[in-house]
Amino acid sequence: MQQDFFKFQAKTTQFASGFEVEKAEGSYIYGKNGKAYLDFVAGVSANTLGHSHPKIVNSIKEQADQYLHVMVYGEYAQEKPVALCKLLALATPDPLEITYLVNSGAEAIDGALKLAKRYTGREEIISMKNSYHGNTHGALSVSGNETHKREFRPLLPSINFINFNDESELHKITDKTACVIAETIQGAAGFLVPDKDYFKKLKSKCQEVGALLILDEIQPGFGRTGKLFSFEHFGIVPDILVMGKGMGGGVPVGAFMSSKEIMETLSHSPKLGHITTFGGNPLIASACLATLTEVLESGLMKEIERKEKLFRELLVHPKIENINGKGLMLAVNLGNPEFTLEIAKNCMEKGLIVFWQLYRNEYLRISPPLTISDEEIEKGCHIILDCLNEML
Repeated sequence: MQQDFFKFQAKTTQFASGFEVEKAEGSYIYGKNGKAYLDFVAGVSANTLGHSHPKIVNSIKEQADQYLHVMVYGEYAQEKPVALCKLLALATPDPLEITYLVNSGAEAIDGALKLAKRYTGREEIISMKNSYHGNTHGALSVSGNETHKREFRPLLPSINFINFNDESELHKITDKTACVIAETIQGAAGFLVPDKDYFKKLKSKCQEVGALLILDEIQPGFGRTGKLFSFEHFGIVPDILVMGKGMGGGVPVGAFMSSKEIMETLSHSPKLGHITTFGGNPLIASACLATLTEVLESGLMKEIERKEKLFRELLVHPKIENINGKGLMLAVNLGNPEFTLEIAKNCMEKGLIVFWQLYRNEYLRISPPLTISDEEIEKGCHIILDCLNEML
């Protein structure tokens, strides 16, 4: 299989591992080599409840027995998509009430940008330097790393960038600004958490000039920081909320959410302001509904702060310069990219899957399933420490 993988499947880098997967369950991925690997990455924050969670698997099987795709998005009332959108409305603060279901986080970003321009009638978009929002043309346009986008220009016009967590630049948001888009916690830049009052000042400035605030919760959403969405830590509510990754617990999905007044502008002048064939697919929605229900009802979020503390207590070593992040999205600074990549490779050989941050390769990514046990945390951290000791 590995030979066919390298021969026939497109690659995202020239350095794909080609690791052959046999099965995955709980906090473990099992290779065809017969070895179990503890997963500290969770599909890059996607497997919220671990691998093959029985409630997700059963919901998918039940829906598959009823029907799969029946109509293009937004035409038919289907039980699971409707129930999912209703539960999201009940679980989030006002004025968030209407959800548009799509196929990925990047598509949700594109839809959110369109919605902001359509509602405000303005063209300028302000994003954050070192942000990452996806790789469609729209999402790439508002991502703030030139190295990852220069080869794909021209991109969307009228986009300006400010520094994340820098209130001195908020004056650049004006009455010409349609929206400001930001990750609530910057992901690819190393899980950067803003100052407690930054988003309050940002939201106030947006309200002052009539711009919309879009928050990208594709990574920190669905309980990863101890709240359903991480904006809840900062005392504000976005005008448009974008979600994805962990929303589906292992299936491809994205969504953007707003008030009824704002969202309805996509339905007219022109109609079909945003359209997707497979968004709101009932099979995907059933997995999302099972994931969201479990996150809300299981008590998992109450354990996140304690599990973060356990990680921080265990991961103390001369080679660890600092640890960024919040909850179960942590970035461990090992000083330089080459060393971090070597540690990740050595951890894999010892049965632990870790990764690195897209823009800041010196940071080791830790984003395990929310269901990870204390014993598994201790086991994985000891593997990291063993690898670091071997490199001293």
